[in-house]
Amino acid sequence: MTTAHPWFDGFTARRIATSGADIFVRTGGNASAPPLLLLHGFPQTHAMWHRVAQQLARDYFLVMPDLRGYGDSSHAPGLPDHSNYSKRAMAQDMAEVMTALGHERFALCGHDRGGRVAHRLALDHAARVTHLCVIDIAPTLDMYARTDMEFARAYYHWFHLIQPAPLPETMIGGNARAYLHAKLGGWGSAGMGHIEPQALAEYERCFCTPEAIHTACEDYRASAGIDLEHDRASRAQGDKIACDTLVLWGAHGVVHRMFDPLALWQAQCSGTVTGHAVPAGHFIPEQLPDATAEALRAFMR
Repeated sequence: MTTAHPWFDGFTARRIATSGADIFVRTGGNASAPPLLLLHGFPQTHAMWHRVAQQLARDYFLVMPDLRGYGDSSHAPGLPDHSNYSKRAMAQDMAEVMTALGHERFALCGHDRGGRVAHRLALDHAARVTHLCVIDIAPTLDMYARTDMEFARAYYHWFHLIQPAPLPETMIGGNARAYLHAKLGGWGSAGMGHIEPQALAEYERCFCTPEAIHTACEDYRASAGIDLEHDRASRAQGDKIACDTLVLWGAHGVVHRMFDPLALWQAQCSGTVTGHAVPAGHFIPEQLPDATAEALRAFMR
């Protein structure tokens, strides 16, 4: 079991203004070590990395932002085409954050929605990403192309959240805390026992507002529209992820039941792609922080 640590003891919180958003970011670890950018997913914040960060702090300089529309980063209303929540826009935020922190090149790991931002970041800013890890996802375009009853049942929230505003916002807002808990305890995670109490309090504080619910929906609306346009264009141009890539997925989760994550990511990469299942549900970094940290350390070594 991971030893308990004070909440992000030794890490620094700051805000960085990018060309499109105001990003909250927590940094810390070994300032002379290689930088590692860790991106969270839905419906969470950078707090999901707490236990992993404690394991990696001696070996890397860690950068843990809240994506735009999440946590304590800015929550601008979505544009009509949802482009301000495209993965391209969110990846641009991350590139600018790393520039502001003085890191031209960096390793990158994203879980869930953060993995989709990481995918676009590795394509649009290929020269800057040294290593990529994606956790418990397959490429967005492949997932939507596979849509059938099985997929729609397992990923029902994708199709709910993309409905025009304010329908999903109003429905979720009726009991946002219950919706949040259902998401955190689902996808093979067998409850919320793996979530630290302070992390859960942060998720509740940050998600259960009208602004945050709207911007989370905008993230998904972008993925069902403009992100697919960007992905199709990248594939038509033959763009591939250039760096070596690690793929992790939960043996108790759902993505591997319908997809072959390793094969699908191999098709999108020109570098070496390795990966394996781990004995967890969807929220791998919180369920298995030690194993997640060790996998990242071994991969980037």
